[in-house]
Amino acid sequence: MEIWINPACSKCRSALTLLDAEGADYTVRRYLEDVPSPDEIRAVLDRLGLEPWDITRTQEAAAKELGLKDWPKDAASRDRWVEALAAHPKLIQRPIITAEDGTAVVARSEEAVRDALSR
Repeated sequence: MEIWINPACSKCRSALTLLDAEGADYTVRRYLEDVPSPDEIRAVLDRLGLEPWDITRTQEAAAKELGLKDWPKDAASRDRWVEALAAHPKLIQRPIITAEDGTAVVARSEEAVRDALSR
């Protein structure tokens, strides 16, 4: 199990606290420092069953500068979104937990963290 976190994020800290309380075996990836490649982002999206715009923090300054709200959300634009996430990792929703069964969850709630633990 791996968790992508921003240590400044309260949701990330809460997820780590719960993982520790449950005795989970996991690896921390500080994705702002260890930036995922476009291929890693695509792999996590496949595990999540989501599209890149589904995990994009659209209220971030970089999103506004890029004009993401006006970008098409379609298959032809998918790679453009992935490249934007790789170039601006702060835009990636957090925390993301990759579960043991090959799936992943955006773990913004205790329920989502517990869901990842049960997989």
